[in-house]
Amino acid sequence: MTEERPVVLEFDSVSFSYGDIRVFDHIGFHVHRGEFVALVGPNGAGKTTALKLMLGLLRPSSGEVRLFGTAGREGRGKIGYVPQHADFDDAFPITVREVVRMGRLKPLSRKSGERDREAAREAMEKTGVLDLADRPYAALSGGQRRRVLVARALASEPELLILDEPTANMDAESESRLFDTLGSLKGNTTVLIVTHDSFFVSSLIDVVLCIGEKGATCDDYREHALSRHRTAPAEAPRGRFGGNAARVLHDTDVPDPCSDCPGGPSCAHVHTETGDKGEERE
Repeated sequence: MTEERPVVLEFDSVSFSYGDIRVFDHIGFHVHRGEFVALVGPNGAGKTTALKLMLGLLRPSSGEVRLFGTAGREGRGKIGYVPQHADFDDAFPITVREVVRMGRLKPLSRKSGERDREAAREAMEKTGVLDLADRPYAALSGGQRRRVLVARALASEPELLILDEPTANMDAESESRLFDTLGSLKGNTTVLIVTHDSFFVSSLIDVVLCIGEKGATCDDYREHALSRHRTAPAEAPRGRFGGNAARVLHDTDVPDPCSDCPGGPSCAHVHTETGDKGEERE
């Protein structure tokens, strides 16, 4: 059983529609401080809508999205966000260092200070892009750019880091470096990865929340168990997640009595691991 920790993100009976098209109807889930969470599901399942609700880009038609215990804007200042795609004019002359320092910008803030420069440097060091600091951002490969965007998010010293499809179009080496970086955050920073890969996730993952799977309604978020391996199983693509993958067991929901969590006894945050043969290990 995991130690009970404060909830940093909660969807409380959230409903949302695009016009007459219902996306969510009274859904609920939550994430605890320090957890490493994967939100998985096929394209069109509602992951992007959920992400926009978390970031405050959309508002629920009913229910609440709470960050760090509040439904107000102040909680969103504690989020670091890495988008799947970042629009960028290749003709714009900006260095890697300058991109990362953008993570320190605040509305109506003072000029950049020593702590801002130090935080940017630490973020570049964590993501392995410090040696690229003075290079033009436009000259980087896709994988390098993604790691720079992670550094930009980390520079803000977030309490919750959200990554949207972080390994899309990324080569194996860059993917391995990325998950090394994320592994260094485990247990300290809450991490939420949004991905359409419903079958395999990184072995760093503590919780898998699945939406839109076959047999479920669009309103269902289900938490699934994982089958963990020391090395990626044979059926997993080589090089994924730095060579360490966990299979999502869609036929095994994780029950969860958690008396102090939102939702009381119905909360789903008792975690067990399953071995290669399916046996449970506490």
